[in-house]
Amino acid sequence: MNKVQQLHELGQSVWLDSISRAMLRPPGDLARRVDEGIRGVTSNPTIFEKAVAGSDDYDAQIAEIIARGAELTPAEVFEELAVTDIQAACDLLRSVYDAADGNDGFVSIEVAPDLAYDTAGTVVAARRLWAAVDRPNVMVKVPATDQGIIAVGDLVSEGLNINITLMFSLAVYEAVADAYIRGLESRPNPSRIASVASFFVSRVDTKTDAALEKVGSEEALERRGRTAIANAKLVYRRYQEIFEGERFARLAELGASPQRVLWASTSTKNPDYPDTMYVDGLIGPNTVNTMPPDTVTAFNDHGTVATTLTEGVDEAADFIGSLADVGVSYDEVTQELQTEGVQAFADSMEDLYATIASEIEHVAG
Repeated sequence: MNKVQQLHELGQSVWLDSISRAMLRPPGDLARRVDEGIRGVTSNPTIFEKAVAGSDDYDAQIAEIIARGAELTPAEVFEELAVTDIQAACDLLRSVYDAADGNDGFVSIEVAPDLAYDTAGTVVAARRLWAAVDRPNVMVKVPATDQGIIAVGDLVSEGLNINITLMFSLAVYEAVADAYIRGLESRPNPSRIASVASFFVSRVDTKTDAALEKVGSEEALERRGRTAIANAKLVYRRYQEIFEGERFARLAELGASPQRVLWASTSTKNPDYPDTMYVDGLIGPNTVNTMPPDTVTAFNDHGTVATTLTEGVDEAADFIGSLADVGVSYDEVTQELQTEGVQAFADSMEDLYATIASEIEHVAG
């Protein structure tokens, strides 16, 4: 049993933060990884841009689209390409989904980032993607902006599986969990709906470390590399309070599933930090860790399997509170991270559309 499979024994699922046409083809890389313990897949505009730009695997489908004579925009062409990949990944993970009774084996597809501050547009786009993929184990990704959180409640009430993404703060997490529960409460039957709350990790340390280095005091510098995991531990404690509490208990009796916390951005950005620190430090029951392939390999090689999320939680709260003592505002850092995260994905999507426009010209030529 490898270490990814051992994590599953402790109640944590590992999802792969990567997708491409090549890894989906038999006897593709994803099928092998599922056999080795991978239990889901996440995607985003950056991942798709690398997949399309890095190969000619999508040329045949682009040629078919051109041959239909449809005058589609690059955004519309991308959606067709993405839906095809997501459907194939869902089919590869269907056995996991069935064996888990609908509680695992999901593949995520993201609403366009330019809709992050548009509730109505997000709802329309999520419905379209849900219908286009047409698989029970698809999750539609919606950013946790104020407008996106409103959309989450509406979409869950309609029975869609939702991955709420780009979360950095405890306050935003609480709002997301409340939106999910409100969506379930509006349904006569809340069963067979799944959701994850994607909480970003490594970016928190990157941003906070920069702020601490700007302060420059010895007291500030000794706090580097500690914020992200402390932040995550507080979120997990709140998850336990919400989904093991009285309000959700009524829904659980009707078959509702808790909204698992998903740890995202778990590759280490700072080469001075251990390459598995955002896996080793974030292990706990009923959670997901989505990892890029290199992090999966590193963890299987030298990661540590032990429940760590419930250790030192009071100390984590004290640490987050102490950031203000050295001149760093936790609220400002996390708000900036969300704003920058939305913009980064929007920029990646524009790069992706430009890549697809180039591919269309290449194939047509």
